[in-house]
Amino acid sequence: MKIGKYNLSIITSGYFGLDGGAMFGIIPKPLWQRTNPSDEANRIKLSTRHLILESDNRKIIVDTGMGNKWDEKFKKIYAVDEDNSLETALNKIGLNAEDITDVILTHLHFDHTGGSTVLIDGKLVPAFPNAKYHVQKKNYDWGINPSGRDRGSFIKDNFVPLFEAGVIEFTNDNQQLDDEIEVIETNGHTFGQQLVKISDSSNTILFCADLIPLISHIPLPYIMSYDLQPLVTLKEKEEILQKAAVENWELFFGHDPEIAIATVKQTDKGVREDKRYKSFDELN
Repeated sequence: MKIGKYNLSIITSGYFGLDGGAMFGIIPKPLWQRTNPSDEANRIKLSTRHLILESDNRKIIVDTGMGNKWDEKFKKIYAVDEDNSLETALNKIGLNAEDITDVILTHLHFDHTGGSTVLIDGKLVPAFPNAKYHVQKKNYDWGINPSGRDRGSFIKDNFVPLFEAGVIEFTNDNQQLDDEIEVIETNGHTFGQQLVKISDSSNTILFCADLIPLISHIPLPYIMSYDLQPLVTLKEKEEILQKAAVENWELFFGHDPEIAIATVKQTDKGVREDKRYKSFDELN
């Protein structure tokens, strides 16, 4: 798929599991398990799916997934799939870490920025040595000093070395990164999460990050217990979904294990999914 000067592609760097009840908040298990069945530990399967944008001058990746710096205890708790990696996924589309010019981080939770740093000769360094990393200043500041409630989601080894290496470029609020790329600040899930909107005169794709992590989160009450401000999430979802329905945006899901993209439509029950796709090939 092409939007403006960018060719778009999708890669998946792995899978992991989180508690289904936490992922769906107040929604009862008999409802959410219809679409997202859980394992014996009540975990549902999640992907780490990335959007790649390539132009003549830039090669951009959105989010960096879990990375591979975890110990056995962590991998067991989160059912981390070790059969995939970000490097392998990039290689499959003819890229390597040195090719990437920009990394857009939607936020600094470990499942979105774990692959941002790597350990080389005992030192944590940027995983993409030629890239600038774009993250909201508000989210970085929060990640440095998080609350007791969400401290476990911010692993400083994933992002402090980026600051120390001088490769972070901070964004603020809603900001245009170039003609086709805009970041949209949201504050329900965490403070300073940024969605990534890629658009031209014909098409718009929105990387929904953790505002709408799975296609099954499209209905408004389906909000994660992880969210710091669920009522803010509710308002943000409503505004985004209304725009997406009216303007025929394609929504991109970073965590859905099967569905990569969907469109939405207005119904008598509110905005609901319309068409779903596993790849850009299906969309075209």
